[in-house]
Amino acid sequence: MILRAPGADKGVGGVEGELGIGADGAAGDQVLQVGEQRQAGGEGGQSMEGSADDAGAEEERETRPEDLGVKREVEKKPNTLLALLRPRQRSRNVEDNARRVGAAKRGKMVCGVEDIQGISIGNVSGKGACGVQDAVRISSVAGVSLSTHAVMDCTTARALNAWVAQAARPAIGTLGGGLSELRVAAHYVCRTRNNQRGAKLSEHGRGHAIDISGFKLRNGQELSVLRDWSGNHAKVMRAMHKAACGPFGTVLGPNADRFHRDHFHLDTARYRAGTYCR
Repeated sequence: MILRAPGADKGVGGVEGELGIGADGAAGDQVLQVGEQRQAGGEGGQSMEGSADDAGAEEERETRPEDLGVKREVEKKPNTLLALLRPRQRSRNVEDNARRVGAAKRGKMVCGVEDIQGISIGNVSGKGACGVQDAVRISSVAGVSLSTHAVMDCTTARALNAWVAQAARPAIGTLGGGLSELRVAAHYVCRTRNNQRGAKLSEHGRGHAIDISGFKLRNGQELSVLRDWSGNHAKVMRAMHKAACGPFGTVLGPNADRFHRDHFHLDTARYRAGTYCR
C-alpha cells in the first residue's frame, strides 16, 4: 500500500518521491538513511568550504624565501680572538683631529723635519765671528718640548732631534711615564769656550751647540745631570751621553772637566780625528 504524506508532491528534503511502508517498517529505515545522507552531504559541504577558505589564506600569506627553496643565511659570529686582534676603525672625529694636529705640526715644522717644531728667524748677526745663518728657534724635537726655546742652525736641530728620538727617549723608556721636556742650560750666545778670557770662540756663538742640564718626566719628576750622573739613574744618564756621540761631533759631560759637571754640552763641530766625546 502506498500512502502519501501531506505535501506529498515532494519527498523528504524537497526531493520528489514516494515512500513504501512495509510491515517491517522499512520506510522508517529509508527515511533515516536519507537523513544521514543529507547530514553527510552537509558536512562534506562544510569541509569543502573550509578547504576553500584555507586555500585563500595560503594565497594571501606572504611568500617566504623558504617556500621557494632559498635557505636563510646564518649570521656568522666573529672569532673572539680575531675580533680582539683586529684594529678598530678610527672614527671620523679621530681622523679629523689627527689631520688638524698634522696640519698644525706642518705649520710649525722647520728644517724640513715634521718632528722639529719651531720658527725660522733668518740670519742672526753677532759681534765678531758670532752669528747664525738661517737660524731657527726650536720649541720641541721628537715630541719632547724644550724648557727654553733654543736658537741654533738646522744641522744642530736635526742632530738634537735624532738624539732625542733614537737615544734619550728609549734610554728613559717608561720611567716616570716617559720623557716630556729637556732642561736647556744654554743655546746660542756669543762667548768664548767656558767663558774663559782669551779662549777660542765657543760653538754656542755660531749656533752649533746646546747644553742640556736635566730631563723632565711626564709625572713631574726630573733627572739631573749633576745629581744623577753617579746617582740612582746613572745607567740612564751614561747611556744618553754615550749615544750622543755620532749625531753630535762634540759631547762633553761630568767626566770631561769641572765646567761640565752639571750638564751635557752637545755641538755639531767636526774634527779631522772624528767625534770628540768626554
